[in-house]
Amino acid sequence: MPSFICTTCGVGFALSDTPPAHCAICADERQYVNAKGQSWTTLAELQATHTNDIRELEPGLWGIGATPQIAIGQRALFMPQPGGGVLWDCTPLVTDAAVAHIKAHGGLRAIAISHPHFYSSMVDWSEAFGGIPIHIHEANLPHVMRPSDRIRYFTEDRIDLGQGITVTRAGGHFTGSAVLHWPGLDGKGVLMTGDTIMVVPDTRWVSFMYSYPNLIPLPAREVTRIVGAVDDLSYDRIYSAWWDRVMTSDAKARVRASAERYIAAIA
Repeated sequence: MPSFICTTCGVGFALSDTPPAHCAICADERQYVNAKGQSWTTLAELQATHTNDIRELEPGLWGIGATPQIAIGQRALFMPQPGGGVLWDCTPLVTDAAVAHIKAHGGLRAIAISHPHFYSSMVDWSEAFGGIPIHIHEANLPHVMRPSDRIRYFTEDRIDLGQGITVTRAGGHFTGSAVLHWPGLDGKGVLMTGDTIMVVPDTRWVSFMYSYPNLIPLPAREVTRIVGAVDDLSYDRIYSAWWDRVMTSDAKARVRASAERYIAAIA
């Protein structure tokens, strides 16, 4: 039985003979049901028509996306480390080429996911590396469409994945939305934010939203809390979930300035 994948959000569902009646992720007000109607694909179908797009983004950091674009078009982030690296967020497409690339750079020891929109084919990614753990905040459990014993639900506000990598629950977009902090090979610090702290097209700024496609803002108290959740971390760069959403310098000061601008705009 396959895991049917929603073509709009890219999330994989529990194994079944027939597609689900609807996608609960897209039915949520933070996402949307495609105007053309609900449709589904499978990993095997994607593998027949797509390839993984793998790029070195900076020393010690790789992006893994898909060509052509699938669903909302995000890319995962891979940090090689001794004894196995960490994969942050997932894409619906898992290919032999991507798995071979990661294994050639030391393999994986863990996967961590920012929020439900990027669950994608997380169980298939885990199983491709021997069933490594997938770390998700417990508040996001109701949105897991493909339950698995590979998933480790954490309840803390911050967990340590080792070798300098931590995952912090920041909330906002989802109650359990998380960000990952990696020291970077230069030691200046990198924040990987999914949708929680979104680098906007003017990459000098970030923004914060409850729903991006439906343009539902967050209240000032949530924006203040999100910034506070990461304020003790040292970081110079931010990677949101798309190739072009990267803040390349002075990120911590720019997050603070962006929060001030946002709060002033909604006041």
